[in-house]
Amino acid sequence: MTYTNRLKAGFFRQGPDYRFEDQVDFNEIRDTFGFKTMVVGKWVTKEERLVSANLIYDALADLAQILQIPPTAIGLRGNLNFAFGHGGQQNVQAHYNSNTRTLALAKNAGGGALAHEWFHAFDHHITKHLFPLHSSRHFASKLWLEHSVDQSHPINLILSEFYKGVFLDNQGKNANQYVHQCMVFDKQHQQFYMSMPEELAARCFEACISHQKNIVNHFLVSGITNSTLIYPDQKMCNDCIEPLSSYFFQLGQRLFQHP
Repeated sequence: MTYTNRLKAGFFRQGPDYRFEDQVDFNEIRDTFGFKTMVVGKWVTKEERLVSANLIYDALADLAQILQIPPTAIGLRGNLNFAFGHGGQQNVQAHYNSNTRTLALAKNAGGGALAHEWFHAFDHHITKHLFPLHSSRHFASKLWLEHSVDQSHPINLILSEFYKGVFLDNQGKNANQYVHQCMVFDKQHQQFYMSMPEELAARCFEACISHQKNIVNHFLVSGITNSTLIYPDQKMCNDCIEPLSSYFFQLGQRLFQHP
């Protein structure tokens, strides 16, 4: 199956019609979702641009709808750059570059990884709010394991509960089964990837998004059930969805009132 055919037929979606079937372009994506810059690779054909722009627009709109935040908040206050089919890494579907604050989707295989990479961007962006005394170069998920969250903003504590659910057991003292499984996997494969704090958190976020019932978008997130990666089980997702939803709902309320 060619890439263009896959774009047309390979991504199931169930959700609101934000575009009323109109064609959008990448400039509209940039402006609607508040990205700092939008770059499309020179090898992306005109037809691929048209099809992928609609898919990306719908996926980001679905993410904003699920999180109940204004669409422009997806761009993380204009700090996040977006690249499609440009500057990717070999054999990588998608990635987030923390040095340039760029979320990049590969032209041929980026679909399904958008939620995961967006959370990396969010996890990096939110560091300055959760841990203002520490370097913003780090991911908040990593700092959460080592430092206390700033309590001057009430919703910080809600987000902290999400991170707690990612890493700790019900007693909140020891690493949970999800973390243990990932540590064992990394040890067996002589690597440090599956159990990296930022990867644990991103996969948990990804799983929480995939378990939404009203909106399903396989360009946003897909392949979890048959993935070779380790994801949280349903019970853990249920525990993490509550603080995650509460945090973004309250953040959304503040942003809608004070854009």
